[in-house]
Amino acid sequence: MGSLKAKNRRLVGRLASSAVLMFGFGFALVPLYDVFCEITGLNGKVTRNGPVAEMAMDETRSVRVQMIAVNNESMPWTFRADVSELVVHPGQDQLTAYHAFNPTGRWMVAQAVPSVSPSEAAQYLHKVNCFCFEQQPLQAQEGREMPLLFVIDPALPAHIQTITLSYTLFDITPAQRTAVNLRQATRRVTL
Repeated sequence: MGSLKAKNRRLVGRLASSAVLMFGFGFALVPLYDVFCEITGLNGKVTRNGPVAEMAMDETRSVRVQMIAVNNESMPWTFRADVSELVVHPGQDQLTAYHAFNPTGRWMVAQAVPSVSPSEAAQYLHKVNCFCFEQQPLQAQEGREMPLLFVIDPALPAHIQTITLSYTLFDITPAQRTAVNLRQATRRVTL
């Protein structure tokens, strides 16, 4: 009887250790995936953002940039690119815009998540100013033009002649309401 209890304790200990290890591994997957994508260029993550040094424009080359706007399945907004395709020279500053409209009867907040295809091109696409850097709050029945200023690095490999820049718009209103409620509760407590 005593050895059965000892075996059960060891089994419970092993199961608990396994659960803790699986949780830790799952928790570590997100940062590991981000590092993996940054190193390999997979998933089209654009890591070059903000001001950029002056680049010499390569007028001998043209790159097609396809602009795609997609709503997440739970996002009711109208979301579209100003133009569906641009032809740019590497090193040329390019300004374009996306448009969003909130057709609902309530205030909402959205966040645009970019993706670049082919993934190899992501490291050569530099976003100088992008609506995806910030959350986009819109009142009911409000619309907005959201600018995008980007440059394609002249070092873009010659075999890449078309880049697809896609934005998916997500509804983050519940998260924003929670953050606002927490700030208000904190203010009430500290007063």
